[in-house]
Amino acid sequence: MNKILTAYFSRKGQNYWKGEIRDLEKGNTEIVAEYIREAVGGDLFEIRTVKEYAKEYRACCAEAHRELQGGVRPALKECPADLDGYDIIFVGYPNWCGTMPMAVAAFLEKYDLGGKKIIPFCTNEGSGMGRSEEDLKRICVDAQVLKGLSVRGSEAAASRDAVVRWAQEAVKICKR
Repeated sequence: MNKILTAYFSRKGQNYWKGEIRDLEKGNTEIVAEYIREAVGGDLFEIRTVKEYAKEYRACCAEAHRELQGGVRPALKECPADLDGYDIIFVGYPNWCGTMPMAVAAFLEKYDLGGKKIIPFCTNEGSGMGRSEEDLKRICVDAQVLKGLSVRGSEAAASRDAVVRWAQEAVKICKR
């Protein structure tokens, strides 16, 4: 039996949305993560940093850029003791600076992911997965990283059917 975890980092508040800055009550990646859990079951875990990012969008982007350039791994509030019970891990994040936020890297680097199947999903406003799939393969060296799903953040709330189909198909692929 394949036990599934959906781990995600999401940003509510100010986000880039169809060419403008909009205040979101729930982050786009969180919405997609909830659709995945609804589709395939398993556990849901939100990756959260000890120090919150700036509330203002552009200031947050600057912080994310500094972390990426400096190879910084922000401290996380809490993490599961281990991921030993999971075979399939969906990993979700917004595209920050062309890849995943460093909080996601910090989360993944805590664990031995050997033999696990990692399935990424990314919200963005047109930049797609960026280089995040390649970065995931560098971090998760002994895991199998499957092709990810890119969802436009401004379409996240309306993406349920497509996300459900994709997640169910991804799990079928993992079970083969």
